[in-house]
Amino acid sequence: MNDITEPAGETAGPSTDDTPEADTADGFSDPPATEPLATEPYQDPATGASDGSFTGAAEGSTAGAAEGSTDEPDADPARPARREFKARGSTVTRCDICRLPALNCLCPYRVQAESLTRFWLITHSLEHLKPTNTGRLIADVLPSTEVFTWYRTAPDEQLLELLADERFAPFVIFPDDQPDYADRVVGMEAVHDAKDPATGTGARIPVFIILDGTWRQARRIFRRSPYLDGLPVLPLATERETRYRLRKPASKAHLCTAEVAVELLRQAGDGDAGQVLDDYFDAFNDSYGASRRHRRLEAPTPAMERLLARRA
Repeated sequence: MNDITEPAGETAGPSTDDTPEADTADGFSDPPATEPLATEPYQDPATGASDGSFTGAAEGSTAGAAEGSTDEPDADPARPARREFKARGSTVTRCDICRLPALNCLCPYRVQAESLTRFWLITHSLEHLKPTNTGRLIADVLPSTEVFTWYRTAPDEQLLELLADERFAPFVIFPDDQPDYADRVVGMEAVHDAKDPATGTGARIPVFIILDGTWRQARRIFRRSPYLDGLPVLPLATERETRYRLRKPASKAHLCTAEVAVELLRQAGDGDAGQVLDDYFDAFNDSYGASRRHRRLEAPTPAMERLLARRA
């Protein structure tokens, strides 16, 4: 997701749901516009950004999606994706842990951080198959992150249990551009209030729910998940411009999923965790970008140096 205006990447922005994705499954070359399963950048429902992941939210801005769309996952979570995700470069040797090409493995720069807020990602099944997905970077840095695969007719039971847990104050990151849920839209002050023991039911743990997929997929998740209907909607407002280079955004305002999470952390008061995730995102961006050009990074970038210093 990305900001209040338009998401920027994997989950970020409105208005780009028909834009072809610029990268392939492995990011080594740009596929033709007809490449199957790589049809749009990920936009953020919360901000409209598009990294290929919901800048904090979803990519688009329209309200509904056509019924019976072929990119809806099967109702049975046990069933595999109906089509295998393939693209040029799919035979590249990858690290089993970070999934980046082994030429520039990201593992040496993985650093964990703590935050007062948490993330729950509801991820479209096809997004799991994309090595360029940045939602997984959030889970790498913040071990409390929960990732759920979305199935329209079979909601994840663990997610339902967490939503019913009064310890948490969940917020759906999504743009505020439709009138039918305007009464649910809140600002970042609601997140700060949730942490205040003097308000409401006392101190609770704020949770940012990011709908991880293309804008069209994120919009469908938002509209077709009844268990999200009663939750407050938090649009991400930010002046940040995307630095994500592995998928082509429709606008610099379209953030990718990891960038949305960085901005949410900073605005929620978890600046240190936000900085770690931002550096890790830059390391991912640079490592994957160099691998696309079949070039090994000769020296750590400034972001990598900061991550190495934290590991030491």
